[in-house]
Amino acid sequence: MKVTSYYPVIMTDNVTGTAAFYIEHFGFEALFSADWYVHLQSRDNQHVTLAILDGSHGTIPASGRGTVAGLLLNFEVEDVDAIYDRLKAAGLPIRLDLRDEDFGQRHFITADPNGVLIDIIKPIPPSAEFAAMYDASALPD
Repeated sequence: MKVTSYYPVIMTDNVTGTAAFYIEHFGFEALFSADWYVHLQSRDNQHVTLAILDGSHGTIPASGRGTVAGLLLNFEVEDVDAIYDRLKAAGLPIRLDLRDEDFGQRHFITADPNGVLIDIIKPIPPSAEFAAMYDASALPD
């Protein structure tokens, strides 16, 4: 199988509000907009995309309809501190404060209007213990 694209789809009962949230706070723009589906693309990187779907839409099998649960979106960024300050000032909920992790991340976690957790990450050098668990090609510079 040759995958040509991959993106998460957030099923919600508030398509418009959820799309607006990602446009306002995370720099996405809408490439397709309907009342039941919005396809978003990062203004900074065309390969970063996200979709918002009405969880009751007929294209979803009845057994799979509903809203998102148990999802964590990771966004790797260049300046996690600046984004933390901006999102905190905008009143977004901070579920985990900005901190460094021994496994090689400086990050914080916020949430979207559906409760989807959003982990904003800057890779940092891991501790020696964790560095030994990485393939050399995966270690940050």
